[in-house]
Amino acid sequence: MQSLKDYIYKNEFTSKFPGDDSGDLSPRQTPGALYSKAVPTPVSKPELLAWTETLAEDLNIAYPTDEDLEILAGNKITASMHPYAACYAGHQFGNWAGQLGDGRAITLGEWENKGKTYELQLKGAGPTAYSRSADGRAVLRSSVREYLMSEAMHHLGVPTTRALSLVYTGDKILRDMFYDGNAAYEPGATVMRVSESFLRFGNFEILAARKERENLENLVHWTIDKFYPHITGENKIISWFKEVIERTAHLMVEWHRVGFVHGVMNTDNMSILGQTIDYGPFSFLDDYDPGFTPNTTDLPGRRYAFGNQPSIGLWNLSRLATAINPLFEDSAKLEEALNTYENIFWNKYYQMMGEKLGLDEVKEEDKMLISNFEEILAKVKPDMTIFYQLLIDIPEDISEEEKIMNHFGECFYTEPQDEVKTTFLDLLKTYSERRKANKISASESKELMRKTNPRFILRNYLLHQAIEELEQGKNELFEKLRTALKDPYSDKFDEFLKKRPNWATKKAGCSMLSCSS
Repeated sequence: MQSLKDYIYKNEFTSKFPGDDSGDLSPRQTPGALYSKAVPTPVSKPELLAWTETLAEDLNIAYPTDEDLEILAGNKITASMHPYAACYAGHQFGNWAGQLGDGRAITLGEWENKGKTYELQLKGAGPTAYSRSADGRAVLRSSVREYLMSEAMHHLGVPTTRALSLVYTGDKILRDMFYDGNAAYEPGATVMRVSESFLRFGNFEILAARKERENLENLVHWTIDKFYPHITGENKIISWFKEVIERTAHLMVEWHRVGFVHGVMNTDNMSILGQTIDYGPFSFLDDYDPGFTPNTTDLPGRRYAFGNQPSIGLWNLSRLATAINPLFEDSAKLEEALNTYENIFWNKYYQMMGEKLGLDEVKEEDKMLISNFEEILAKVKPDMTIFYQLLIDIPEDISEEEKIMNHFGECFYTEPQDEVKTTFLDLLKTYSERRKANKISASESKELMRKTNPRFILRNYLLHQAIEELEQGKNELFEKLRTALKDPYSDKFDEFLKKRPNWATKKAGCSMLSCSS
C-alpha cells in the first residue's frame, strides 16, 4: 500500500493542456486556460471522520497517517502535486451561465493503479479562480451527504464518482441555507472525491463558447484516447458521442430504478463518463411522485423533477452536441446520433422495469403494463422502495381486496380510496396473472426482483439525523448508515425499511434542500 504523502503523482491533464499557473485565486475570466492552479487553503484542526477502506484497497492507498491527514484536509501538498481547479461553463436551469469552473473543488493530482489513473479531488478546500464571491469551503452537512451518497450509489450499482475520505476542518463557515437572509455558522468539512475523470459537458462548452477550436479538438481527442481507448478510426468523434449518449441514457435508467433525484442537472453537472457527479440537493423518492424535486431553487418550474430527468438528459446532450459541432463539417451526424437517444433510453428502461417486476422478458404487451404501473403509482403515491419490496411477495391469491390492501398497507402514506383504489387493485390482478405466465419459476422471478429493487436507501431524513448527531459529537447513526449502504439489497438493515416519518415532511434538510453548501 502506498501513502498519500510519498506517492509520485501524475499530472497528465495539466501537462497536456494550457492553464493559468500563476496561483492567483482572485475571481476572474481565464480565456485560453483549461484550468487554473489552486493551492488548498489550510484549516485549523483537521479530524478524520471517515475513510473508505474498500476504495482505498482498490487503489492501493494506505490508511492515512497524521501527515496524510494534512493532505486530506488541504493543509499540505507534496512536491509532485500540481493542484488545480478546472475551467468549464454550463447551462444552469436551461440558461447559459458562461464561465463557471471548480469553485470549491481542487484536484491535487492523478493516482495510477492497475493501468488506470484516478483524479484525487478535494471538495471544500478553499477558494479558486472560479469561486466568484464564495469562499470555496463546504459545510459538514453537504460533505456528509456527498460522502455517504456517492458510496451508497456505488453499492447500489449506479455509475458514480466515489468518496475516499471525510475530514472535519475545525472551522466554522457562514451559510444561508435557504437563501432567505437567515445565515448561520456551521461546521466545515472536506471530502476527497475520486473518479477516473471529473470532466463534464461544460468543459467542452466553455471552449466552444470562446471559439478555442484547437483546445476543443485536443480535449475531445484526449478524452477519447484516455477514457474511451476502444474507439478508433476516422469517425471516432461521432462514435465517442454515441457512447456518451448511451452512457447518459443508462444513467437516467439507473436513477429511475432506485428512485434517485439529482436535483440540479445543469450541464456543468453532467459527467462525460456517464457517472453521477456533484451531489447537491439530491434525494431518493419516498412517496412515488414524478413531479418531485428536492431542490428549492428548482421551484416552481420543477425542471429537474424525478420524471423529467430522462428528457433533461437528452437536452443536456444536445448542448454537448452544439459544443463539439465545430469539429464537424455539418451537424447531420450529430443530429442523427441525438435522435437515437429515445430508443436507447426506452429499450433500457423497459428492460430495467421488466427486472423490477420480475418478468422473464418484456414483450410488446408488457410495455402497456409497465406504463400502467408508472401512471397508477403516481396516483397512489406509495413509498417506492417499500412498495417494490412488498410486490416481490405479493400473495398468490389476490381475489380478496382486503387481504391485498393489508399486504401493501405499510407502503401507503395515504391509503387509496374509491376509483384510485379500484384501479390499483385491477393493476395488481393484471400483474399477478402476467407474473404467473413467466417461463421462469416463481423463486427465480423473486430473486430477479430482489437483485433489482433496493431494500435500503439513504433517505434524506436519515442523513439529516446523522448530520445532527455528528454536529453533537456522536457518530452512531453515521456509522450504521455507512455499514447499511454497503449491502442495500439484503434484509440485514430492515430497521431502516420505513416510510418517511411525518415530522420529516416539512423539516428543513429532510424534504427540500437548496444548493447551499
